[in-house]
Amino acid sequence: MGPSSLPPTSCRVAVVGTGNIGTDLMYKLLRSDRLSLGAMVGIDPSSEGIARAKDVGIETSVEGVDWLLAHRDDFDLVFEATSAGTHRVNAPRYRTVGLRAIDLTPAAVGPAVVPVVNLDEHRDALNVNLITCGGQATVPMVAAVAAVTPVSYAEIVSSVASNSAGPGTRQNIDAFTNKTSAALAEIGGATRGKAIIVLNPALPEIMMRNTVYCALADDFDERSVVDAVEKMAADVRTYVPGYRLRQPPIFDDGPFDTPSGAARARVTLLLEVAGVGDFLPAYAGNLDIMTAAAVSVGERIAHFGDLR
Repeated sequence: MGPSSLPPTSCRVAVVGTGNIGTDLMYKLLRSDRLSLGAMVGIDPSSEGIARAKDVGIETSVEGVDWLLAHRDDFDLVFEATSAGTHRVNAPRYRTVGLRAIDLTPAAVGPAVVPVVNLDEHRDALNVNLITCGGQATVPMVAAVAAVTPVSYAEIVSSVASNSAGPGTRQNIDAFTNKTSAALAEIGGATRGKAIIVLNPALPEIMMRNTVYCALADDFDERSVVDAVEKMAADVRTYVPGYRLRQPPIFDDGPFDTPSGAARARVTLLLEVAGVGDFLPAYAGNLDIMTAAAVSVGERIAHFGDLR
Protein backbone atom coordinates (compact mmCIF):
# COMPACT_ATOMS: atom_id res chain seq x y z
CA MET A 1 0.00 0.00 0.00
CA GLY A 2 1.53 3.34 -1.03
CA PRO A 3 1.31 6.58 0.94
CA SER A 4 -1.43 7.98 -1.34
CA SER A 5 -3.69 5.01 -0.60
CA LEU A 6 -3.58 5.38 3.18
CA PRO A 7 -6.78 6.65 4.81
CA PRO A 8 -6.80 9.96 6.70
CA THR A 9 -5.57 10.01 10.31
CA SER A 10 -5.53 12.59 13.09
CA CYS A 11 -1.86 12.36 14.07
CA ARG A 12 -0.69 15.65 15.61
CA VAL A 13 2.91 16.59 14.90
CA ALA A 14 5.43 19.29 15.74
CA VAL A 15 8.45 20.56 13.83
CA VAL A 16 11.55 21.42 15.83
CA GLY A 17 13.78 23.75 13.84
CA THR A 18 12.47 26.83 12.03
CA GLY A 19 15.18 27.30 9.41
CA ASN A 20 14.91 26.56 5.68
CA ILE A 21 14.33 22.82 6.09
CA GLY A 22 11.80 23.19 8.89
CA THR A 23 9.91 25.90 7.02
CA ASP A 24 9.73 23.91 3.79
CA LEU A 25 8.58 20.90 5.82
CA MET A 26 5.85 23.05 7.38
CA TYR A 27 4.26 23.76 4.01
CA LYS A 28 4.33 20.08 3.04
CA LEU A 29 2.74 19.08 6.34
CA LEU A 30 -0.03 21.61 5.84
CA ARG A 31 -1.05 19.69 2.69
CA SER A 32 -1.16 16.32 4.41
CA ASP A 33 -4.56 14.86 5.24
CA ARG A 34 -2.95 12.34 7.61
CA LEU A 35 -0.71 14.59 9.72
CA SER A 36 -1.91 17.66 11.59
CA LEU A 37 0.81 20.23 12.21
CA GLY A 38 0.31 21.51 15.74
CA ALA A 39 3.40 23.63 16.37
CA MET A 40 6.60 25.07 15.00
CA VAL A 41 9.25 25.09 17.72
CA GLY A 42 12.51 27.01 17.62
CA ILE A 43 14.77 29.27 19.65
CA ASP A 44 15.01 32.37 17.43
CA PRO A 45 12.11 34.83 17.75
CA SER A 46 13.23 36.58 14.54
CA SER A 47 13.34 33.46 12.36
CA GLU A 48 11.39 33.56 9.12
CA GLY A 49 9.97 30.15 9.90
CA ILE A 50 8.35 31.42 13.09
CA ALA A 51 6.89 34.41 11.24
CA ARG A 52 5.51 32.26 8.44
CA ALA A 53 4.00 29.78 10.88
CA LYS A 54 2.18 32.60 12.65
CA ASP A 55 0.94 33.89 9.30
CA VAL A 56 -0.75 30.57 8.54
CA GLY A 57 -2.16 30.15 12.02
CA ILE A 58 0.22 27.52 13.42
CA GLU A 59 1.10 27.71 17.11
CA THR A 60 4.73 28.69 17.68
CA SER A 61 7.23 28.63 20.50
CA VAL A 62 10.77 29.95 20.79
CA GLU A 63 11.36 28.10 24.06
CA GLY A 64 12.80 25.10 22.25
CA VAL A 65 12.36 21.49 23.26
CA ASP A 66 11.53 22.40 26.86
CA TRP A 67 8.22 23.81 25.57
CA LEU A 68 7.55 20.75 23.43
CA LEU A 69 8.13 18.32 26.29
CA ALA A 70 5.90 20.39 28.56
CA HIS A 71 3.16 19.88 25.94
CA ARG A 72 4.04 16.29 25.15
CA ASP A 73 0.43 15.06 25.49
CA ASP A 74 -0.54 17.28 22.55
CA PHE A 75 1.75 15.52 20.05
CA ASP A 76 2.35 12.09 18.57
CA LEU A 77 5.38 12.76 16.37
CA VAL A 78 8.17 15.30 16.21
CA PHE A 79 10.17 16.15 13.11
CA GLU A 80 13.71 17.27 14.00
CA ALA A 81 15.08 19.80 11.49
CA THR A 82 17.88 21.30 13.57
CA SER A 83 21.43 19.92 13.54
CA ALA A 84 23.11 16.62 14.31
CA GLY A 85 24.49 17.90 17.61
CA THR A 86 21.15 19.29 18.70
CA HIS A 87 19.30 16.09 17.85
CA ARG A 88 21.78 13.95 19.77
CA VAL A 89 20.87 16.02 22.84
CA ASN A 90 17.14 16.03 22.13
CA ALA A 91 16.69 12.37 21.12
CA PRO A 92 17.01 10.84 24.62
CA ARG A 93 14.61 13.49 25.95
CA TYR A 94 12.02 12.48 23.35
CA ARG A 95 12.57 8.84 24.19
CA THR A 96 12.08 9.44 27.91
CA VAL A 97 8.54 10.71 27.32
CA GLY A 98 7.78 8.21 24.53
CA LEU A 99 7.62 10.81 21.78
CA ARG A 100 8.50 9.45 18.35
CA ALA A 101 11.05 11.36 16.30
CA ILE A 102 11.75 11.60 12.58
CA ASP A 103 15.30 12.89 12.23
CA LEU A 104 16.26 14.99 9.19
CA THR A 105 19.77 15.65 10.55
CA PRO A 106 22.97 13.59 10.15
CA ALA A 107 22.78 12.47 13.81
CA ALA A 108 21.78 8.88 12.90
CA VAL A 109 20.52 8.08 16.38
CA GLY A 110 17.90 5.67 15.08
CA PRO A 111 17.75 3.24 12.15
CA ALA A 112 18.16 4.69 8.64
CA VAL A 113 15.04 4.54 6.47
CA VAL A 114 14.03 5.17 2.87
CA PRO A 115 10.22 5.24 2.58
CA VAL A 116 9.86 2.94 -0.45
CA VAL A 117 12.59 0.49 0.57
CA ASN A 118 12.75 -0.38 4.26
CA LEU A 119 10.39 1.78 6.31
CA ASP A 120 8.09 -1.12 7.18
CA GLU A 121 11.01 -2.78 9.00
CA HIS A 122 11.37 0.20 11.32
CA ARG A 123 7.97 1.86 11.54
CA ASP A 124 7.70 0.90 15.23
CA ALA A 125 11.02 2.53 16.11
CA LEU A 126 10.90 5.55 18.42
CA ASN A 127 13.50 7.34 16.29
CA VAL A 128 14.21 6.99 12.57
CA ASN A 129 16.84 8.77 10.47
CA LEU A 130 16.53 9.91 6.85
CA ILE A 131 20.22 9.35 5.98
CA THR A 132 21.12 12.04 3.40
CA CYS A 133 19.62 13.62 0.31
CA GLY A 134 21.92 11.44 -1.80
CA GLY A 135 20.74 8.38 0.07
CA GLN A 136 17.08 9.22 -0.43
CA ALA A 137 17.67 9.76 -4.15
CA THR A 138 19.90 6.80 -4.99
CA VAL A 139 19.28 3.97 -2.51
CA PRO A 140 15.87 3.21 -4.12
CA MET A 141 17.56 2.73 -7.51
CA VAL A 142 20.20 0.38 -6.13
CA ALA A 143 17.51 -1.53 -4.25
CA ALA A 144 15.48 -1.88 -7.44
CA VAL A 145 18.41 -3.36 -9.34
CA ALA A 146 19.45 -5.60 -6.43
CA ALA A 147 15.91 -6.98 -6.21
CA VAL A 148 16.27 -8.62 -9.63
CA THR A 149 20.01 -9.38 -9.85
CA PRO A 150 22.97 -9.34 -7.44
CA VAL A 151 24.82 -6.00 -7.27
CA SER A 152 28.42 -6.55 -6.23
CA TYR A 153 29.24 -2.85 -6.15
CA ALA A 154 27.24 0.39 -6.31
CA GLU A 155 28.76 3.84 -6.75
CA ILE A 156 26.80 7.09 -6.80
CA VAL A 157 27.68 10.70 -7.54
CA SER A 158 25.28 13.36 -6.28
CA SER A 159 25.72 16.82 -7.77
CA VAL A 160 23.86 19.67 -6.08
CA ALA A 161 23.78 23.42 -6.54
CA SER A 162 26.33 25.06 -4.31
CA ASN A 163 23.73 27.59 -3.20
CA SER A 164 21.53 24.77 -1.88
CA ALA A 165 24.26 23.47 0.44
CA GLY A 166 24.27 25.31 3.74
CA PRO A 167 26.97 25.34 6.38
CA GLY A 168 25.70 22.10 7.94
CA THR A 169 26.11 20.22 4.66
CA ARG A 170 29.54 21.69 4.05
CA GLN A 171 30.72 20.75 7.53
CA ASN A 172 29.46 17.18 7.16
CA ILE A 173 30.79 16.07 3.77
CA ASP A 174 32.55 13.09 5.34
CA ALA A 175 29.38 12.09 7.18
CA PHE A 176 27.43 12.42 3.93
CA THR A 177 29.74 10.11 2.02
CA ASN A 178 30.11 7.57 4.82
CA LYS A 179 26.40 7.34 5.63
CA THR A 180 25.32 7.21 2.01
CA SER A 181 27.96 4.61 1.15
CA ALA A 182 26.78 2.42 4.03
CA ALA A 183 23.12 2.81 3.02
CA LEU A 184 23.82 1.65 -0.54
CA ALA A 185 24.85 -1.68 0.95
CA GLU A 186 22.80 -1.99 4.12
CA ILE A 187 19.51 -0.79 2.61
CA GLY A 188 20.13 -0.85 -1.14
CA GLY A 189 21.43 -4.40 -1.11
CA ALA A 190 24.78 -3.89 -2.87
CA THR A 191 27.69 -5.92 -1.55
CA ARG A 192 29.69 -2.71 -1.30
CA GLY A 193 28.87 0.96 -1.89
CA LYS A 194 30.62 4.27 -2.47
CA ALA A 195 29.17 7.78 -2.52
CA ILE A 196 30.55 11.07 -3.81
CA ILE A 197 28.99 14.54 -3.50
CA VAL A 198 29.77 17.47 -5.79
CA LEU A 199 28.82 21.06 -4.93
CA ASN A 200 28.33 22.72 -8.31
CA PRO A 201 28.76 26.55 -8.33
CA ALA A 202 27.15 27.01 -11.76
CA LEU A 203 24.74 29.91 -12.27
CA PRO A 204 21.89 29.65 -12.89
CA GLU A 205 21.79 26.85 -10.38
CA ILE A 206 21.48 23.25 -11.54
CA MET A 207 18.86 20.80 -10.36
CA MET A 208 20.05 17.96 -8.14
CA ARG A 209 21.48 15.26 -10.39
CA ASN A 210 22.55 11.77 -9.40
CA THR A 211 24.50 9.17 -11.33
CA VAL A 212 24.17 5.59 -10.11
CA TYR A 213 26.51 2.82 -11.26
CA CYS A 214 25.67 -0.80 -10.41
CA ALA A 215 28.04 -3.67 -11.17
CA LEU A 216 25.94 -6.60 -12.33
CA ALA A 217 26.23 -10.35 -11.94
CA ASP A 218 27.16 -12.56 -14.87
CA ASP A 219 23.58 -13.63 -15.45
CA PHE A 220 21.00 -10.85 -15.49
CA ASP A 221 17.93 -9.99 -17.50
CA GLU A 222 18.09 -6.48 -18.96
CA ARG A 223 14.32 -6.12 -19.26
CA SER A 224 13.85 -7.06 -15.60
CA VAL A 225 16.34 -4.40 -14.51
CA VAL A 226 14.63 -1.73 -16.62
CA ASP A 227 11.18 -2.65 -15.34
CA ALA A 228 12.34 -2.66 -11.71
CA VAL A 229 14.06 0.72 -12.03
CA GLU A 230 11.11 2.36 -13.78
CA LYS A 231 8.65 1.04 -11.19
CA MET A 232 10.84 2.28 -8.35
CA ALA A 233 11.10 5.73 -9.92
CA ALA A 234 7.31 5.86 -10.14
CA ASP A 235 7.02 4.79 -6.49
CA VAL A 236 9.40 7.54 -5.33
CA ARG A 237 7.51 10.05 -7.46
CA THR A 238 4.36 9.43 -5.38
CA TYR A 239 5.92 11.58 -2.65
CA VAL A 240 8.72 13.41 -4.57
CA PRO A 241 6.96 14.74 -7.70
CA GLY A 242 10.18 16.12 -9.21
CA TYR A 243 12.02 12.77 -9.15
CA ARG A 244 12.72 11.31 -12.60
CA LEU A 245 15.04 9.22 -14.71
CA ARG A 246 16.63 11.56 -17.23
CA GLN A 247 16.90 8.72 -19.78
CA PRO A 248 16.49 4.94 -19.92
CA PRO A 249 19.07 2.81 -18.07
CA ILE A 250 22.39 2.42 -19.91
CA PHE A 251 23.96 -1.06 -20.02
CA ASP A 252 27.67 -1.58 -20.73
CA ASP A 253 29.65 -4.79 -21.12
CA GLY A 254 32.84 -5.16 -19.10
CA PRO A 255 34.87 -6.40 -17.58
CA PHE A 256 34.95 -3.53 -15.07
CA ASP A 257 37.32 -3.36 -12.14
CA THR A 258 35.52 -2.55 -8.89
CA PRO A 259 36.48 -2.70 -5.19
CA SER A 260 34.43 -5.91 -5.08
CA GLY A 261 36.31 -7.48 -7.99
CA ALA A 262 35.75 -7.65 -11.74
CA ALA A 263 32.20 -7.25 -13.03
CA ARG A 264 30.98 -8.50 -16.38
CA ALA A 265 28.54 -5.65 -16.91
CA ARG A 266 27.14 -2.53 -15.33
CA VAL A 267 24.05 -0.39 -15.54
CA THR A 268 24.17 3.40 -15.29
CA LEU A 269 21.16 5.37 -14.08
CA LEU A 270 20.86 9.14 -14.50
CA LEU A 271 18.47 10.87 -12.11
CA GLU A 272 17.23 14.40 -11.58
CA VAL A 273 15.37 15.76 -8.58
CA ALA A 274 13.53 19.09 -8.85
CA GLY A 275 11.92 20.68 -5.84
CA VAL A 276 8.26 21.68 -5.85
CA GLY A 277 9.10 25.17 -4.58
CA ASP A 278 7.10 25.16 -1.33
CA PHE A 279 9.65 27.41 0.37
CA LEU A 280 13.00 26.35 -1.01
CA PRO A 281 13.82 27.14 -4.67
CA ALA A 282 13.04 24.51 -7.30
CA TYR A 283 16.74 23.79 -7.88
CA ALA A 284 17.09 22.64 -4.26
CA GLY A 285 15.79 19.15 -5.01
CA ASN A 286 18.42 17.80 -2.62
CA LEU A 287 16.61 19.52 0.26
CA ASP A 288 13.10 18.95 -1.09
CA ILE A 289 13.60 15.19 -1.23
CA MET A 290 14.44 15.19 2.49
CA THR A 291 11.32 17.07 3.54
CA ALA A 292 9.14 15.04 1.16
CA ALA A 293 10.58 11.79 2.51
CA ALA A 294 9.98 13.00 6.07
CA VAL A 295 6.27 13.56 5.39
CA SER A 296 5.99 10.16 3.70
CA VAL A 297 7.61 8.45 6.70
CA GLY A 298 5.38 10.33 9.12
CA GLU A 299 2.22 9.41 7.25
CA ARG A 300 3.07 5.73 7.22
CA ILE A 301 4.10 5.66 10.88
CA ALA A 302 0.91 7.51 11.77
CA HIS A 303 -1.22 4.93 9.98
CA PHE A 304 0.50 1.76 11.12
CA GLY A 305 2.31 2.67 14.33
CA ASP A 306 1.17 2.45 17.95
CA LEU A 307 1.81 6.14 18.59
CA ARG A 308 0.96 6.00 22.26
